[in-house]
Amino acid sequence: MKSTIIQLPLQTSSLIAGFMVWVLISSLMPNIRQDIDLTNGEVALVTAIPVILGSVLRIPIGYYTNRFGARLIFTISFIALLFPVFYISQADSLADLVIGGLLIGIGGATFSIGVTSLPKYYPSSKHGFINGIYGSGNIGTAVTAFAAPVLAGSFGWVTTVRFYLVLLLAFAILNFVFGDRKEKKMNVSIVKQVKEVYRNSTLWALCLFYFITFGSFVAFTIYLPNFLVNEFNLTPVDAGLRTAGFIALSTFMRPIGGWLSDKFNPYFILLFVFGGLTFSGVLLSFSPTIELYTTGVLTVAACAGIGNGTIFKLVPLYFTKQAGIVNGLVAAMGGLGGFFPPLVLTTVFSLTGHYAIGFMALSEFALLSFVIVLWMTFREKLKLENKVLENTAQGMMVTNEEGIIERVNQAFTKVTGYEKEEAVGQKPSILQSGRHGQHFYSALWNELKDQGYWQGEIWNKRKNGDVYLEWLTISEVCNDAGDVKYYVGQFSDISESKRKIN
Repeated sequence: MKSTIIQLPLQTSSLIAGFMVWVLISSLMPNIRQDIDLTNGEVALVTAIPVILGSVLRIPIGYYTNRFGARLIFTISFIALLFPVFYISQADSLADLVIGGLLIGIGGATFSIGVTSLPKYYPSSKHGFINGIYGSGNIGTAVTAFAAPVLAGSFGWVTTVRFYLVLLLAFAILNFVFGDRKEKKMNVSIVKQVKEVYRNSTLWALCLFYFITFGSFVAFTIYLPNFLVNEFNLTPVDAGLRTAGFIALSTFMRPIGGWLSDKFNPYFILLFVFGGLTFSGVLLSFSPTIELYTTGVLTVAACAGIGNGTIFKLVPLYFTKQAGIVNGLVAAMGGLGGFFPPLVLTTVFSLTGHYAIGFMALSEFALLSFVIVLWMTFREKLKLENKVLENTAQGMMVTNEEGIIERVNQAFTKVTGYEKEEAVGQKPSILQSGRHGQHFYSALWNELKDQGYWQGEIWNKRKNGDVYLEWLTISEVCNDAGDVKYYVGQFSDISESKRKIN
């Protein structure tokens, strides 16, 4: 029991440690450049490189967490990070930074561990908030963004990097000792899981959403320290403090986003998120002053944080059996979303002399996501209506204004014997028993047109020829102009109850 209780704080603090290592190079880049001569393009490459492995590895790490548990995967990850961190402390060239930077991406990949493991310990009504709390572990990037330049000023960047070896050893031991050895595990083939989900449009929509929200967070985190120094002539410590503020705000908003998605429709939350990101992208495109730039960046932080928390409420909601692989895929796309923007911004600046086009691209992608969320909201509403129809105990039949059957439910098939494919496209006359004359049907339609509905007993015939008595209600469905567009018939077989009465 105690092992279960400590999993949330243990895994969240482990994520903090992993993210502290993940942004080590970008946070120390102004100091590193004093010893290693790098062009702006090389700086953009080196600071973006950790995102590659940190993104790609999230897929197998999510899968193997489901298979072997968070304890083992966290422990292995922290041990594996010892080599690249030590290697970076020895770096004296671009190649060393690229190699070491690629491998410290393991720190960013640890994100997939908790979002796969922690929902196993809590009911679905709390998944948004729990994943939001775990996701707040990205505050580790703020810790490094602020503390690393300060430590480097006192001890030098080489010694500062080596301090992180102690951190990694400590968390490897903590997870080995206190990790849950009895965590529920799933041994399902990764190929089978991918086949089950890769055609699901919801998966790729969530990937796009996280590409924008978490990608924005990562991109600004790794790009701001160097950007603020070069663009606004701030000191490395001041730039680190401002970057830490960006990270802290986004981190604080993440569990709030998860909590909001537990309480309200997650799609409504995402509409707010992408509306805000669209606005901030436009503002950053035309921000000549640091005050306006700060406003735009903080808007990105708030919206990205809320969005990150909301999206991982939706993942276990739609993909319970494939949570590991889907968490990995979505998280990987979020990480890749942080890889490309710094390179794009650098390329745009080298070609145009400003960053407006790059920030406008953020606005356009956010606007596209806004439109997709609107479509998904409408689709969810239709799905709910379909489920209501399919799970109604009474037989239901929907016809158009011409009387052609367009929809039936399972209860219709159970009562009449006609499958959906056999009934759709036909007229309700396929059920006529022959016991009612034309006068009966004329009176039925006259009452329906006068009152908008008809209700009563009627003899109908099943597909196998059996005649039965049903209680039928027919209602008109009109558009806003008052024109009839559909007729809905609800019925139940009352033959047995009639026989008992008689």
